Amino acid sequence: MTDPARAAGLSPEFLRSGTSSFLDFAALVAPNVLPSSRTATPTLLSAGDLAPHGTTIVAATFPGGVVMAGDRRATMGNVIAQRDIEKVFPADEFSMIGIAGAAGIAVEMVGLFQVELEHYEKLEGAPLSLVGKANRLATMIRANLGLAMQGLMVIPLFAGWDVAAEEGRIFSYDATGGRYEEHAFFSVGSGSVFARGSLKKLYRPDLDPTEATMAVLQALYDAADDDSATGGPDLARGIFPVVMITTVDGVQRVAEGQIAQMVAQLVAGRQQRPDGPGAPLR
Repeated sequence: MTDPARAAGLSPEFLRSGTSSFLDFAALVAPNVLPSSRTATPTLLSAGDLAPHGTTIVAATFPGGVVMAGDRRATMGNVIAQRDIEKVFPADEFSMIGIAGAAGIAVEMVGLFQVELEHYEKLEGAPLSLVGKANRLATMIRANLGLAMQGLMVIPLFAGWDVAAEEGRIFSYDATGGRYEEHAFFSVGSGSVFARGSLKKLYRPDLDPTEATMAVLQALYDAADDDSATGGPDLARGIFPVVMITTVDGVQRVAEGQIAQMVAQLVAGRQQRPDGPGAPLR
């Protein structure tokens, strides 16, 4: 009797049990589709100079959730490669991911990570814990180390609602796949140092979702003020940061109309005080 799988041209890996990781499955069946299987051709230029890069991503927790925002600029050397790139995505129902680094590989990694989480939940009948998701992402970043060493680095920021702990949590990474939990707020990308400096003034642990959203928007504005690779709000073209909030109700993208209103308020305040709001001294 003919094996239906072989008749359909499927290899034995399609019927093998024992792993709920789509990444491991793809490595067996079609490793060539994974970003980690590719190598950059040696040139006089760094491979990173030939690919658009995206920055900056900011995240902050508040009682009941976490907010993440990303600017819309991608650069290639000293050139603006794209003005309206999106860098913040839902990873699954209760988590989100922001990307900084080589844009093409980063977007591909996000898509693979989304499939990885969905694949696990379908096979296991339950989603990974938030820490489990963070660990899976670390594994994917580690697999990209070869390309990162050639300049095609991807450094994401991961955040979400921890169903078990009932709180929003933030995780950062390094190029080797090292995972670190951040507390209160964090930022990645070329403008991250300026964004974190801004949030040191603005952040409070009792912020409500609207205040937390304004805080990360202010931080992105400060980053764009000092970092040429970070794009500020483009009022002429109507291009504003992408903002997502994760709570017990899941991931939601803040409506662009609401962000436009908040940006208008922000810019009006900056016309009075260009360096932005100050932290209270008492």
